[in-house]
Amino acid sequence: MAKGKYEEWQTPDGILKLEGWARDGLTDEQIAHNIGIRRPTLYDWKNKYPDISDALKRGKEVVDREVENSLLRRATGTKTHSVTYKMVKVDEDVLKARRVRFLNSYKLDHPDLSKNELTLVAVENVPTYERIPIMEVENELAPDTSAAIFWLKNRKPEMFRDQSFRDLNKVQIRKANAEADIAEAKAKRENNGDGTDTVNVNIIVPNSNEEQKDNE
Repeated sequence: MAKGKYEEWQTPDGILKLEGWARDGLTDEQIAHNIGIRRPTLYDWKNKYPDISDALKRGKEVVDREVENSLLRRATGTKTHSVTYKMVKVDEDVLKARRVRFLNSYKLDHPDLSKNELTLVAVENVPTYERIPIMEVENELAPDTSAAIFWLKNRKPEMFRDQSFRDLNKVQIRKANAEADIAEAKAKRENNGDGTDTVNVNIIVPNSNEEQKDNE
């Protein structure tokens, strides 16, 4: 487990790790655990050290942008491309040429290796089988209604909020106003002190049937 010394996490390698963890979608708590510190300590580092704060922001912005772009593609429709591969054995002459080319480059950095050792290295690094494409398929995905609704509700909530919620809010507002009028009228009657109804109240309180109709 990495130890939490902030100097280590301001080096190029440390910044790269922080940005990568944020890009992978890790939370601040998970990142702090990876560093070997508590979450409040990470918050303190973010406030004190711009390099650390910027690295985490860059990583998270990349993830957010990727998700946003993916949602937009689903909402508007997109194309997918898939390739089917087949493993085939490399021709002997081709294989030999590839291994010779590999060894010519490898020997420059490893002059002390014997011929047998170099042969083993070539066998390990130059495979006898290779993957070749045999079929490519391109599919067109139609726009996804759910993704489009989600996008519009969040981007333009006032315009695309569910009609049922708007109707329910209207009913609740009318009901609340009616109850307030009733309470005000009752208070006026009590203030008269003679027990008579001297205040005419014309109030319509939405009943359950009306609320049900408004919600449909």
